[in-house]
Amino acid sequence: MSERATREETVNVVWSGNWVAERLGVALEGGDELKDLLGLALRRNPKRAHLLVSNVLGKHVPQRPSVVHGAGYELGERVRALLGPREARRAVVLGYAETATGLGHAVADGLRDAPYLHSTRRPVAGVAPAGGFEESHSHATSHLLLPEDRELLAGGGPASTLVLVDDEFSTGNTVLNTVRALHALHPRERYVIVALVDMRSPADRDRLTAFAAEIGARVDLVTRAAGTVALPDGVLERGQALVAEQEVRTPASVPPSVPVPAHVTRVALDWPAGVPDGGRHGFTPDHRTALEAALPAMAEQIAEALDDRAPGRGDDHGQGADGDRDRTPAGEHDRGRSPARGQGRGRDRVRAPRRVLVLGFEELMYAPLRLGTALEEVLGAHAEVRYSTTTRSPVLAVDDPGYAIRTRLVFPAHDDPADGPGDRYAYNVAGAGFDAVVAVVDSTADTPALHAPDGLLARLAEHTGQVLLAVVPSYTPTPVQEPAVLPEPLRGPAFSSYAPDEVGWLLQDLSDTELEAPTEEREEAIQSGGAHYAESLPVEYQPSPAYQALFNAALETSAARIARAVGTVTETVLAERGPRPVLVSLARAGTPVGVLMRRWARHRHGLDLPHYAISIVRGRGIDATALRWLAAHHDPADVVFVDGWTGKGAITRELAAAIEAFETSGGPAGFDPEIAVLADPGGCVRTYGTREDFLIPSACLNSTVSGLISRTVLRTDLVGPDDFHGGKFYRELAASDVSNHFLDTVAARFDDVAAEVDDATKELLAADRAPTWEGWAAVERISEEYGIHDVNLVKPGVGETTRVLLRRVPWKILARRGAGPDLEHIRLLAEQRGVPVEEVDDLPYSCVGLIHPRFTRGATGADGKAVAGGSPAADGGEAVRGA
Repeated sequence: MSERATREETVNVVWSGNWVAERLGVALEGGDELKDLLGLALRRNPKRAHLLVSNVLGKHVPQRPSVVHGAGYELGERVRALLGPREARRAVVLGYAETATGLGHAVADGLRDAPYLHSTRRPVAGVAPAGGFEESHSHATSHLLLPEDRELLAGGGPASTLVLVDDEFSTGNTVLNTVRALHALHPRERYVIVALVDMRSPADRDRLTAFAAEIGARVDLVTRAAGTVALPDGVLERGQALVAEQEVRTPASVPPSVPVPAHVTRVALDWPAGVPDGGRHGFTPDHRTALEAALPAMAEQIAEALDDRAPGRGDDHGQGADGDRDRTPAGEHDRGRSPARGQGRGRDRVRAPRRVLVLGFEELMYAPLRLGTALEEVLGAHAEVRYSTTTRSPVLAVDDPGYAIRTRLVFPAHDDPADGPGDRYAYNVAGAGFDAVVAVVDSTADTPALHAPDGLLARLAEHTGQVLLAVVPSYTPTPVQEPAVLPEPLRGPAFSSYAPDEVGWLLQDLSDTELEAPTEEREEAIQSGGAHYAESLPVEYQPSPAYQALFNAALETSAARIARAVGTVTETVLAERGPRPVLVSLARAGTPVGVLMRRWARHRHGLDLPHYAISIVRGRGIDATALRWLAAHHDPADVVFVDGWTGKGAITRELAAAIEAFETSGGPAGFDPEIAVLADPGGCVRTYGTREDFLIPSACLNSTVSGLISRTVLRTDLVGPDDFHGGKFYRELAASDVSNHFLDTVAARFDDVAAEVDDATKELLAADRAPTWEGWAAVERISEEYGIHDVNLVKPGVGETTRVLLRRVPWKILARRGAGPDLEHIRLLAEQRGVPVEEVDDLPYSCVGLIHPRFTRGATGADGKAVAGGSPAADGGEAVRGA
């Protein structure tokens, strides 16, 4: 096997990194083998523009399956020799999604007796993550670990070795993140890092050495080749500009190259029962034995389907199988085949197509790879078999011999991905002269989208004489104990006035339940400790004409300002949590913001981001059933929590504590408690559109600007342990509903502020955005200065002050001296409720609302007297904001 690993074809007459090297000054520094193993390409990625393209990995460049498997197998043999047979049997091999899932499996094959697991970006319903980590430079950063046997990662205990396998070792950050996360769960004494190439800088190597000493573990490295990537100053910006320039010149995908699209034939595979399709949930030595025994027969099934077609088209194939036209030296195609493989088995009777590509699917790399190695054995000298896989990673294609990605096919995702619909890619397939393509997918991905007119099979059929589809059954682990049926999100128009695709409400409908109570009655119960604010709702009053007119005026004057903040926070989220985050707004103040962020992503980038609204209650935590629903349908690491604004940061703290408690209690791990907000005047978060305290018109109203949905409700007689928190849909207020008017008015300004957003985002991404907690300090000071002695009764900022006036019993309003139009509605509400407004200096917010600190029923103003008549509007907030 190790001899086979050295037989890859030397196909590069021109190095496939020359194009990038000449234009950007990027250089590979190291041994001569580096340029045989790697080419260069460019991609649109805000963290790293260049891409090292492996010639032996089988991802972007079609290569002989035996070469791809052999490269990993040889590395596994070297690890086995390093550890010794006894320790090798106790080792656990972990590969990285998506590019190294097949490589890691081949390394495990070389160790012979080691079980294998690879990380995944595909959450699986019913399988709780056993861990996760981040890959900082990737276009899709978050990795889940979903072993069926949760003890797999523990291996043989601290004395066992964890073997980590990646295709390249560029900075070491991914390995550090992985070891740090897993060492906390299962400390061990030894780690072995395996990669095809080690391209770290000396400083990166020193970091790993220091980290190993810090945790008291031995860390060994096994690599095929080593070197560094020399990057000149400004290469990221110049690379992004070059990508943008080339995308204008280059068509998105290659036009058809055959006159009539090929017919698609389904091949039935006798996949061995009980054998997983890969290492997503673990793959044991017994699984390996069963698969090896079944491979020859499955390869025969594929070969027979190929034999049913006409023979190949001869030698005029244009682009070489490695993706480069006219750069394969004569005689190289058959080099390295042993006499036994050259003879084939039973192929003499019918001539098979001369050039066959076995095309895997994203993380499904190992199954198609091994089908490819078996097909090589079966077809022998009658065909050149190549192997590659589709990918999520968007890479620029340039049809130049000195560039590693010559062509690309673009097609929609076909496995119902958790991060929503999006494009997928197959590189160096179009124009490569393949007579047949064998597409191998798992059954999860055998969907109508795969067979659609613009799907993968149709795109392949435009560039080859025959397309075969082989479907491997997706392995289904034994599910963990979860509620039999999790509730489904509510959507408009049945629940809320928002369009159904704008937001899914992770709430239960309590519209027919009487929950409202007078404001004074609620306040007395809350402050006396007799009730929690989330157990009832204030009465929803329609706003007065004067107040409605004030809202419309505020919206008109602030729409561009809001649009700018929406764009800035969305672009920041896409840059740091992209490419397809799952927006989860904190109902209900966060919901209009989440909808606007989703609209921005669609308007500027063509992204349809999933968006849900979830309940969190101060003092009671987050909706655990809703979190379980999210984990069952999406990767928790993709979830970005969204809120309208920060006040003193109470919800920021509440969310962090709630997520920690959820995971400690056994809930799925991986949720990031950081909140993205439109405005962060309190200095409480890292991700925001602005830190100015300005009027967000959606704070001026209540349900009539929030899809006609109430604050959320949490009451034990209404919400069971497996129920979503509750909420009401006020259909009767439809005549006053301005929810979509608010959204449309802001969205209409997106194009006007685009340039400003680009500048602001660039500035923010480069800035120190660490929370200052300035707001919390100010609230504590005010609480003592005014003799309140309870920070929960101090509500800072325009939004929070508005809510005090709309739904609580206000005592007085502090306004920063000289504050302008942003406080007009505050002054109007204060006047209507008989609440004094005190002008003060040195206030970090535009205004602060003080709730009456010693309330008895009827006390609404500073003098303790009730205000005659009703409130002009009711509750402007949600359960998040509470007492």
